[in-house]
Amino acid sequence: MGAEQPETIAAIVAAHRAGTLTPAQTVARTYQRIRDRNDPAIFISLRDESDAVAEAERLAAKDAATLPLYGVPVAVKDNIDALGFPTTAACPAFSYTPAHDSTAVARLRAAGAIIIGKTNLDQFATGLVGVRSPYGIPRNSVRDDLIPGGSSSGSAVAVGAGLVPLSLGTDTAGSGRVPAMLNNIVGLKPSLGMISNTGLVPACRTLDCISVFALTVDDAALALSVVAGPDQADPFSRDRPLQPITPFPQILRLGVPRNGQLIFFGDKTAEAAYADALTRWTALGADLIEFDLEPFYETARLLYEGPWVAERYLVIKDLLASAPDAIHPVTREITAAGARLTAADTFSALYRLQGLRKIAERTFADIDALVLPTAPTAYTTAQVLANPVELNSRLGTYTNFVNLLDLCGLAVPASMRADGIPFGITLLAPAGRDALLADIGRVFHADTKLSLGAKGVTHPPLAPLAANNGEEISIAVVGAHLSGMVLNGELTALNARLVEATRTAPDYKLYALNTTPPKPGMLRVAAGKGAAIELEIWSLSPSAFGKFVNAIPAPMAIGTVRLADGRSVKGFLVEPEVLGDARDITAYGGWRKYVAEAAKG
Repeated sequence: MGAEQPETIAAIVAAHRAGTLTPAQTVARTYQRIRDRNDPAIFISLRDESDAVAEAERLAAKDAATLPLYGVPVAVKDNIDALGFPTTAACPAFSYTPAHDSTAVARLRAAGAIIIGKTNLDQFATGLVGVRSPYGIPRNSVRDDLIPGGSSSGSAVAVGAGLVPLSLGTDTAGSGRVPAMLNNIVGLKPSLGMISNTGLVPACRTLDCISVFALTVDDAALALSVVAGPDQADPFSRDRPLQPITPFPQILRLGVPRNGQLIFFGDKTAEAAYADALTRWTALGADLIEFDLEPFYETARLLYEGPWVAERYLVIKDLLASAPDAIHPVTREITAAGARLTAADTFSALYRLQGLRKIAERTFADIDALVLPTAPTAYTTAQVLANPVELNSRLGTYTNFVNLLDLCGLAVPASMRADGIPFGITLLAPAGRDALLADIGRVFHADTKLSLGAKGVTHPPLAPLAANNGEEISIAVVGAHLSGMVLNGELTALNARLVEATRTAPDYKLYALNTTPPKPGMLRVAAGKGAAIELEIWSLSPSAFGKFVNAIPAPMAIGTVRLADGRSVKGFLVEPEVLGDARDITAYGGWRKYVAEAAKG
């Protein structure tokens, strides 16, 4: 049950699909590892093993090719609703039993994942240390005396220790990045609104996002592609299509702070590790460009010195009034300050933030992404318990400003220090550049040759990517443009190239439209509420793509189509208003089968 076992999501799903390992065996292995780890502070609630194994066995009746997370065990931070588990936010007095999955968890389940438990956290997701919970302090997966990092402590340790290959955390001020560094794993903080917050206990509602922990960047990107997508139930949701991973760019401009601006709080080893990471980026071909970090530091100070503390107060004000002793004393001290802020304070801070956002925009005009230490240093549990507020604040030096400035982030391991403490860097870019961070972060992480998490498993070779070098654009076709069908000549006349035949995620319905020539219309529905529809992916030059799309008549439209393996690609969708007199042909699984059956009749 060691390193010879598949550990990454990609390896586990491949083994399940090949039949060399069953989902039930993988789930049983997870529970055995939890017993071997023997750390009751990782999970606040754990699903009954027989129940989880039974669900894994039922997956055998499904088509593995349509499930990107087929049989993957997943842990969920206990401020995110999952049906069958109480939601506590690490506060027993706050606990409630949700009636529904959060949107993110529902999408995981629809992709074939198996939720095995809810993980510990800094209470109400307030903290970067992982020691502010009545459910105990999870042991750091790499070095026992280190803090696990927070607030997503249990989720990060569960992945770092090899209990699960994937977990959900949250990130308001760095909670998806600091614990990733401290456990030598990948922490993906998506653009705000990319993952729905429906079913999330808020910390700061305007800044919160659900985040992803995994062993590799490719695994994290796959998980993001599953859970991302707009959600009408979440007023903060945004339609941010996720682009596919592409090769490392030929020109990459990375921002590094001006000389003297970095802060390491005297940790010379961390300072040297960051310098080594920059050397690695240069060797990979990146151009390092200096920028002024001071406006970003000023933004960070707004988070806890400004009115956003009032958002944390709003979440627990009733509990503060009725049972203040039920709240962790450090959390209570920080949050209670939010009650004293005025509306004038709020507007003053918003005005300043807007000015700082403009400065950040100018910074990114000449830079593709920033590369910063994930945290300036690392602390032991004993150190943090002795100085809980100041040391926690230091850990947010390079994380607190990110959501205020609407940036996306990717924390990746960079090195293992001689003292056994992991060091990591974080890539930051404006919202919507999530795919770019994955493109470059995966290459950097693989180049470090670091083992994954704390299991001693080597980083697998990077999966090959479609080699279009950015010169071609892919489009998914589901009907009359399929090879051999009546309109396929419109593609071949533009020198389009057939890339592959595949299927969508099970999130679509297909309708036969009353058009000439006959065409289908594909409509996206709730995750897992539709079927996997057969399609083809064709590749065109940018100019040919423009000509092709420009000629598409209503009610057809081009949108983002999610594929069975988790990728997203541009493709044909239909305007829903025309479906009133259309025939639902979803059961056929594709236009070819429907046409063939219709020809028989």
